[in-house]
This record gives sequence, structure tokens and C-alpha cells, in this order.
Amino acid sequence: MRIALIHALKHSIAPIEAAFAQLWPDATLMNLLDDSLSADLARDGKLNGAMTERFLALGDYAAATGADAILFTCSAFGPCIEAVARAHAPMPVLKPNEAMIEQAVTMGQRIGLLSTFPPTLVSMPPEFPASVEVVPKLAESALTALDRGDRAEHDRLIVAASRSLRDCDVIALAQFSIAATAPLVAEATGRPIVTTPDSAVQKLMKLLAAKA
Repeated sequence: MRIALIHALKHSIAPIEAAFAQLWPDATLMNLLDDSLSADLARDGKLNGAMTERFLALGDYAAATGADAILFTCSAFGPCIEAVARAHAPMPVLKPNEAMIEQAVTMGQRIGLLSTFPPTLVSMPPEFPASVEVVPKLAESALTALDRGDRAEHDRLIVAASRSLRDCDVIALAQFSIAATAPLVAEATGRPIVTTPDSAVQKLMKLLAAKA
């Protein structure tokens, strides 16, 4: 199976490749990176038609390479990804967070949502069902630390931010780029943690097994 991975942050590539290596090593991966997507969204503060057209172009390119499925790895672009999914149905086209959300809502009513990218905390909470309470939390300056290569500071800021979510039933790590901090957040909060890469790979495996 050939899986196209489309990234808006370079930091997302290693976590999803690690999840595939552990859970589905036989999958053939193809990476597409356009880090101007996240930069432009951070500048504009909202999604627009031009951004959707860029996503549709990326989806068309991935499909043209012979991909069996497309997985987007940046969580702030939900409506754009939904447009790609409609354009390429019935090919599986996954938002990065949909599988994690499905998992999290089975684990409790009060869900902490931890992110380092502010637009994610705007676009992602509405994707949860109305039956749960989402508690958003931004780890301020963590992404800036990661961008300059200071992973230790990035991780420290995430752990510090996570402590305010200790009254949640489960904590969802909203981005692929922060998935590796799951053990640290679990230790700091004592709460169960769900991450986007592992749940996304597991869902793709089920979808493509059913398709086969």
C-alpha cells in the first residue's frame, strides 16, 4: 500500500514515519512538504478559498502518484482536508486528528487538547462531538523553540502547559510534532494520553484492509 503523507510543518515527518515503522512497516510512504502553508495560516489567521485550492492541488498530485490513501499531518486545516476528501472519494483521505478524536471520546467526557500552534485550537475543537467538553491549552513559545532546534525547551514548555489539564479525563496531543512528549505529559499529569500519529496509522490500516 502506498500512503501519501502531506505536511505543513517539517516537524511532522519524523513522528509519522516512526509510527508507521512501528505499526505498519510494510506500507510504502511518500512525503509532500509545503511549510509555507502553516506560515501563511499563521500570518492570515484564517483559512480561505485560496488555501483550499492549494490543498486540492496537493491532493491531486498525491493521487497522481498512485497513492492508495492520503494522510494530512497538520491539524489546523480541517475544512481544506475535507475538500480533498470529497474530491477523491472513495479513496481514504484522513485529517490528522480524526482518528485520535474518535479514540479520545471513548475515554472520557472532559478532554484536554494540548497544542503548540494557535490556529489548531481554533479549527480542531469543533471537530469533537458536542457530547464532550474540550479544554484547549496552548504551550506558548514551544513551537518557536522547536523551530530553532531546542527540543529540550520545546518539551519543557509542553509539560509545563499540560499541568493545567490534570482535571481532564484524557489529554489529546493535537499535533504530530508533539507526539513524542506523550510519556512526559503522562508523567506530569497522571492522565491517559492519546496522540495523532499512532491513531491515524491504526485507522488507515483498518480502512485499507476493508478496502482490500
